[in-house]
Amino acid sequence: MDLYPLFNSIRIALISTFVVLITGVLCAYYISKVNRVIKGFLDVIFTLPLVLPPTVVGYLILKILGPNSFIGSFMNEFFSLKFTMNWWSAVIATSIVAFPLMYRTARGAFESFNNSLSDVALTLGLSKSYIFFRIRLPYCKQGIIAGAVLSFARALGEYGATSMVAGYIPNKTATISTTVYHLWQINNDELAFKWVMLNIVISAVVLLVVNFVEDKYQRKEVKYVSYS
Repeated sequence: MDLYPLFNSIRIALISTFVVLITGVLCAYYISKVNRVIKGFLDVIFTLPLVLPPTVVGYLILKILGPNSFIGSFMNEFFSLKFTMNWWSAVIATSIVAFPLMYRTARGAFESFNNSLSDVALTLGLSKSYIFFRIRLPYCKQGIIAGAVLSFARALGEYGATSMVAGYIPNKTATISTTVYHLWQINNDELAFKWVMLNIVISAVVLLVVNFVEDKYQRKEVKYVSYS
């Protein structure tokens, strides 16, 4: 059993999670502070990949970054850089698909933050960056961790956009999802079933982590309310 699809899937999911963790937290933080009209418009833009079919997301990526697009042809001609049919092409696809999960979860955590804490910190002369990294982020860390774990799970199981952008090339772009589909096509049900069971086990572990984080967060809230 070739384990490259497992290694590649975890590698892609980890990198994608790191990307959406940074971008999702920053976007959620700044958008949570804007007025309702702008927030509503940006919410639609950032959440759209969550409701669009993954194949549609993959199609749009190909239209923007594919070899026949302006950006894709320019990068290929002058830098010999291709955005498709590489393992890291899947990082682009999974990051876009997983981003809404991180963004929505982080935004909810930031909006539940008690802003009076930051106001008090400002009156004490603390900088906004200090308040963000030492007060706001620690307070919201459970929600952010849950969003990161969900993003990892979404990236790990992504198929539609990944298959369109990266395809299935053994020992190059193959992931668990594309491998299962390939094995099903060639009627290798036994090996396909093994990959399916492995994916189920990994997904179950991820969900257990999410439940643990949420349970810990809820206990913290109950404790805070009881003391207050």
